[in-house]
Amino acid sequence: MRALVVGCFLLLAASAGAQSVNGFVRDAASGETLIGANVVVVDGSAAGRGSATNVQGFYTLGSLPADSLTLRYSFIGYQTLTRRIALASGETQRIDIDLAPEASLGEVVVEADEPIEQAAAVGTIDVPIRLVKDLPTAFEADLFRAIQLLPGVKSSSDFSSGLYIRGGSPDQTLILLDGTTVYNPTHFFGFFSTFNTDAIKDVRLYKGAYPTTYGGRLGSVIDIYNRDGNRNETHGNVSVGLLASRVGIEGPVPGVGRSSYSFNARRSTLEPLLATLRENLDQDGIPDKFYFYDLNAKVGVDLTDRDRVSVSAYAGRDIVGVPFGENSQFDLDYGNRTLSASYNRILGETTFLQTRATASRYFSLPEALVFGTEFTNTNTVTDYSGRVDLEWLPSEKLEVSTGAWGGHFRLDYKQTFNEQVQIDFTSPSGYGSGYVQAKVRPTPQWILTGGLRAQYFSRGDYLRFSPQAQIERKLGSDTVVQLAAGRYHQFLSLISNEAFSGFDTWVTVGQGVVPQESEQMVLGLKTRVGKAYRLDVELYGRLLRDLFDQRPGVQDVSGLDYDELFRVGEGYAYGAEILLEKGLGRATGLIGYTLGVTRRRYPGEFGFEDFFAPKYDRLHDLNIVASYDLGKGWSATAVGKYATGQAYTSADASYTVSDVPFLEDGELDGLYTTALNNARLPPYHRVDVGFKRVGRFFGVGDYELQLQAINVYSRRNIWFPTYDFDTDPITVDFVRQLPFLPNVSFSLDF
Repeated sequence: MRALVVGCFLLLAASAGAQSVNGFVRDAASGETLIGANVVVVDGSAAGRGSATNVQGFYTLGSLPADSLTLRYSFIGYQTLTRRIALASGETQRIDIDLAPEASLGEVVVEADEPIEQAAAVGTIDVPIRLVKDLPTAFEADLFRAIQLLPGVKSSSDFSSGLYIRGGSPDQTLILLDGTTVYNPTHFFGFFSTFNTDAIKDVRLYKGAYPTTYGGRLGSVIDIYNRDGNRNETHGNVSVGLLASRVGIEGPVPGVGRSSYSFNARRSTLEPLLATLRENLDQDGIPDKFYFYDLNAKVGVDLTDRDRVSVSAYAGRDIVGVPFGENSQFDLDYGNRTLSASYNRILGETTFLQTRATASRYFSLPEALVFGTEFTNTNTVTDYSGRVDLEWLPSEKLEVSTGAWGGHFRLDYKQTFNEQVQIDFTSPSGYGSGYVQAKVRPTPQWILTGGLRAQYFSRGDYLRFSPQAQIERKLGSDTVVQLAAGRYHQFLSLISNEAFSGFDTWVTVGQGVVPQESEQMVLGLKTRVGKAYRLDVELYGRLLRDLFDQRPGVQDVSGLDYDELFRVGEGYAYGAEILLEKGLGRATGLIGYTLGVTRRRYPGEFGFEDFFAPKYDRLHDLNIVASYDLGKGWSATAVGKYATGQAYTSADASYTVSDVPFLEDGELDGLYTTALNNARLPPYHRVDVGFKRVGRFFGVGDYELQLQAINVYSRRNIWFPTYDFDTDPITVDFVRQLPFLPNVSFSLDF
């Protein structure tokens, strides 16, 4: 680290007085800034030098010669633009660029001559929102369902949008919406995520060894930004689907120059179908009340050419009621609220400042009535924070980032049984972190990145340091090799319920419960194969320590110390990922394959001492996405999936406990097994297809009609086993996942 700092100052001294160019890259139609757009010098002595726009759409190119040169601006799905400029000695030019969207609606264009060193960092993927919307899906286009198609990302079932990334559980992924932490990003028992695709502008996934600009999670990061809104004119959209319908409007703020706003709403429309099922089927488990909604809003104003302020907000909620059996009812009320206010300023020709204040609240208020006995499990998380980040790009050989993030976190958890309080727990905690990161390009072929993050959590008085480093080596014009490693810490853990995500409960470190820790290493190769194809290959390994979650079998917590509520474990994961993308031509798509192994154990816990495969461990995972532009406004997309069957515990014997007071017959049946997750379900496979038609709708606006078939050959994949204790011997049956499902949706932009 000391050598890196010295090198930074030497490079800074060498770059003093150099010429530079900076500015914003925007969508020409809407005025939205473009995150990750590429800016490259294509001629002269600086040919090949490049940069990419940051999360605010701002770029800087430093250390340019005092000469005439040509800049090329490009972004996937937009027409490439070149600009000829002349730089005088010591001059810095501000050049804002508007890129026009590609005229073809069915073809995604990847610039074939884009320098390979402009490729994303190892383990990083930008998720195109257009792809998310085009994928065939049950009921509703969903961001997390699309991410599950990428190598290294696994799902647990057709009914869960939870992300299991490189052997990590969902709580090991930091999820940010406009810089604000989202603690439970699910709807409909976890069936799909809370993110309305109409409101999303940009999504970036860091699968592992993520940079020090982020922290607080062991495994990965999903950074999501809402749309700023159209700066040029007012537009609206409406969409009608089987599960939910959406409406949105955006445009410049009336009477306010250089401004924009966006508002999007989504609400469930499944209630009529549920009512029909209740009337015609004599079956428990059909909800007697159900709805969910999402609201997204954002307003931004350019105060000057250098200053911008914006405010964004999100609110989502689920209300579900499910009757079952006699005198039994399950009610669920859960949701998220977020608020973010940011101020961005261009401090100098090579320095960019961003400040942000955030608020996030998650609440889960489930209640159950079982044969007249009431059970509640209330969990709320409230998080207020402030953050400042500074980017400094003095030359094309040096980039420095530094920042701080601090706030107040409060967790409340209360559990009652038969009106008796079992647990009543409040945990207020202050937290803070700071980081510094430097990226050095000593030669055109090498990029060295190093950073250090310090994190503090007041509950337990824990201070941890997390270093991260990455090396990139360019091999020719089409290939780059990348190696990254880092250490990460997490002060929270999620006690997860696989059936209902609304039962998920957050807990924190405390006295005797230390922060979780992971170490990661990733080796990657990115290359172009011809003009149309890109190939990414990555090998990864992870070690995990001090993993804490609720100790099984703890019923009465009175008199127990805090650390006695939890079991502490360890684990590891390793694997290989291959991603082949075709982004040029009428036929586009991707093939993603993962070979992965995940193991966990809890030393000292009976039955968990040895390493076992968690349910999301799958040796093989293959996803294929293919799209074809049929012409005349029609396009087709197909998705194929194959995965090794999930691990589950096969029972060896059964037992019965008598005289249980809150059960109708007073008997509780259980299973005995000699090993955890000692069996595998059959392999999972499924094919979905979809057709899309776009065009003008009676001169009112542009429409999009989607016709989709989910699980076209109706493969009844197994979800989990069930046991019938009323037979002798006990019989085993299996709960199946989604059958064949048709889906249709209609959207209108005006």
